[in-house]
Amino acid sequence: MLFHDVVSATLPAILPIATVLLIRQIDHSFIVSRDTWASHYDYIIVGAGSAGSVVASRLSENPNVRVLLLEAGGSESIISEIPIGAISVQTTPIDWKYWTEPQEASCFGFVGRRSRWPRGKVLGGSSAINFMVYVRGNRNDYDNWAYNMGATGWSFADIYPYFLKAEDNRDPYYAYNGYHSTGGPLTVETPPDPTPVARVWNEAGRQMGYRVGDLNGKFQTGFMLPQGTIRRGARCSTAKAYLRPARKRPNLTVVTFAHVTKILFNAHKKAVGVNFVRFNSHYTVYANKEVICSAGAVNTPQLLMLSGIGPADHLMEMGIAVLSDLPVGRNLMDHIYPSIHFYTEEKVTLVQHRVINPVTLLTYIAAARGPLTSLGAIEGIAFIHSKYSNKSDWPDIQLQFISGGPSSDMGGHIRKAMGFTEEFWDKVYKPYLQYDSFSFYPILMRPYSRGYIKLRSKNAMDAPVINPRYLTDERDVHTLVDGMKLCIKLGFTPAYQKFRAKIYETVYPGCEQYLPLYSDEYLACMARTYTQTIYHPTGTCKMGSVYDPTTVVDTHLRVKGVHGLRVVDASVMPLIATGNTNAPTIAIAERAADLIKGSVRKPYRPP
Repeated sequence: MLFHDVVSATLPAILPIATVLLIRQIDHSFIVSRDTWASHYDYIIVGAGSAGSVVASRLSENPNVRVLLLEAGGSESIISEIPIGAISVQTTPIDWKYWTEPQEASCFGFVGRRSRWPRGKVLGGSSAINFMVYVRGNRNDYDNWAYNMGATGWSFADIYPYFLKAEDNRDPYYAYNGYHSTGGPLTVETPPDPTPVARVWNEAGRQMGYRVGDLNGKFQTGFMLPQGTIRRGARCSTAKAYLRPARKRPNLTVVTFAHVTKILFNAHKKAVGVNFVRFNSHYTVYANKEVICSAGAVNTPQLLMLSGIGPADHLMEMGIAVLSDLPVGRNLMDHIYPSIHFYTEEKVTLVQHRVINPVTLLTYIAAARGPLTSLGAIEGIAFIHSKYSNKSDWPDIQLQFISGGPSSDMGGHIRKAMGFTEEFWDKVYKPYLQYDSFSFYPILMRPYSRGYIKLRSKNAMDAPVINPRYLTDERDVHTLVDGMKLCIKLGFTPAYQKFRAKIYETVYPGCEQYLPLYSDEYLACMARTYTQTIYHPTGTCKMGSVYDPTTVVDTHLRVKGVHGLRVVDASVMPLIATGNTNAPTIAIAERAADLIKGSVRKPYRPP
């Protein structure tokens, strides 16, 4: 209380100084981009996101190699640097602001039955707007890629050294336990000040019979308080981690606001350059060695198809000459979740007016502490098995614990970012504005439903058609229902009942016929009404054997049927990773850079 009183008394005098210190601390305006560039480079990389920033940094370590990195967006903002503000940057200029097509089997509570799909249009890409949770995926993910899906060389032993290469873990509890590393570009830390409802997360897990420990270690099944890609309380995007240290290299040119519209090929089907638009002017630049597409699981397939690489029938329908007939845009996967909400009269969660105020701002600036360091309010994670899982250490449900809910900002930005209809908001969430809420998200790890990306037109400025086809496979609904039932049990554990928590009692519109509340049929209706993306689109340029007709790239990430073109981003995942996809994408990019250089690290599998 003493610190609070002192801060309150001196606030008017120190707030202007604090604002300046904040700007200096997070250093959002560091200069990376240039306004001039050469006509030829050795490598041209499209997209400065989670993968592209890594590849550009690593390739430009060789001073004899000239690298051009083109990014459609600009630089990060102050708001994007503050971890709690993750959802606040959605629908802003650093977001592509995509929407899916209307969903036939899901998203019933969203405007137009469409899901908002935020994607980073900024240096750092989606690592600059995501929720920063650091999860590597499951060992079985990568072994399955390598041994069952034709992605030879991408087993867990192959990719594990690249998680270590990237990581700078600053929490001693994890850094020296044998499964992490220090000294890499990507800072990983544990948020310092969990809320009271977060501090009992592990206790609730134990009460449910689960282990508690490092879910990036020997076992994935269990509970933990999350680590995130943050540095001294601020977001650590790949732009900060990889581009900022490389910004003075004369052989690396980064150009922002450069929207690539087409990849150019010569008569021998070799990628020789790209066309891009910058501030309404058109430019062409050439690659002596390779073009590397790292625009992400939405924009990479769009660019390939605009350049003549994709399903022949679709390209011909669009009036685009076919260069290589490949299943580009197919195999779209994403992680989705419904939500189980509880409320309490106790003041123990992250409510906007208690989170964002002069005192918490000063605490953040002075000590990198307080609620502003929370990973977008994600304060607990777990990996568990539904009754449909094979019960090995390959969970099919990830839980995220949110110290808040859609009503925690009093109906401000969250409802807009999630795309709720007015009816859904008014009937389900508005009655709980006066309470503190907390939420459990059961996230479907390995969906059976598959979607696609297609071109909307030949115009590169038109958003592509995004159709994830959520819950079109009934098995996904069954798994989510079981996950929701486990979330309800969590909320009623002694750990959470010490807050006298009660489950929401409002009825989802359209689900009245499936009452009583929280029956299996009602839970299924909930899942089809509140079908929210966790922002992990993958798989649209599938990696694998060159002889597999479902693949787009080979195991060196080279696009089939052409030369001098690779894809390096989350779109190459043959099957979506078990967990948040940012860390796996960075590891893929680290290994891809070594593949391009011609020397990869020795495989290593920890005990």
